[in-house]
Amino acid sequence: PPRGASPGALSPFDRRLKRKQKNWAALLPRPAERDYLRDEVRGGRGAALPAVRAAFPLALDLGSGRGYIAPRLTQEVIEKLIQVDIAENAFKNTVESEIPTINVVADEECLPFKEDTFDLVVSSLSLHWVNDLPRAFREIHHVLKPDGVFIGAMFGGDTLYELRCSLQLAELEREGGFSPHVSPFTAVSDLGHLLARAGFNTLTVDTDEIQVNYPGLFEVMDDLQGMGESNCSWNRKPLLHRDTMLAAAAIYKEMYGNSDGSVPATFQIFYMIGWKFHESQARPAQRGSATVSFGDLAKIDEILTRGKK
Repeated sequence: PPRGASPGALSPFDRRLKRKQKNWAALLPRPAERDYLRDEVRGGRGAALPAVRAAFPLALDLGSGRGYIAPRLTQEVIEKLIQVDIAENAFKNTVESEIPTINVVADEECLPFKEDTFDLVVSSLSLHWVNDLPRAFREIHHVLKPDGVFIGAMFGGDTLYELRCSLQLAELEREGGFSPHVSPFTAVSDLGHLLARAGFNTLTVDTDEIQVNYPGLFEVMDDLQGMGESNCSWNRKPLLHRDTMLAAAAIYKEMYGNSDGSVPATFQIFYMIGWKFHESQARPAQRGSATVSFGDLAKIDEILTRGKK
């Protein structure tokens, strides 16, 4: 069996379909117009980060997409970056950066790297699509060097609750039952436990919410598709009747609509930091004593520079 596979693990997602969705989205024109969620995560607040090392010779960006993190890092911090994504088309339109990068098409659940390879692993908004999150965390821990650090952000359980409720109510009303149209997400209460079981220590887990306003339900769903974030659950219902969709759009506006006619969509973000044990590591500082704020994944260089002073 694959390294670290969880026995009897559920597989809620069709990974082939997710790869197809991401490949399709990666070739759409003007991809930067759909980067607003990742941009917001880079500017979002996260957990406290204690002072860390000044540089990371080799780093891994897991679920990199076009390369959202690399352009905001410098060679003083990251000497070389390996970018991994399940969709090969993501690398046909990559963002330029000053850091030397190598692109690898691979699955987050089964990384093609040796143990103790990377000084740093980052992942921004991709791990919510893996079937076996405990195994993915073990894979990350496995490829990290001792004293290496994992910094990640992923969607949490309250993500898109407005869309989920509107679709369910419309289906109950029009069709007498409902199927899931929004993928299941992890609860924050599980995250620290999963990271600890994977072997990480000195853990920090925090949560934040991003609210984006759209003209209506159809625009929400169009943008999700354009980001490669459409549902890929095995038990999804492939098609929605037009009447049901129109009813869901009306329910969305009635229940959640803003005064200007727009509708909000909430994205819950979990931020996490975990270290791979090394004997040289100092004992964890007293809680609340950190002097550096982990604001986002892409300002690692700024964080490290301030931490070094």
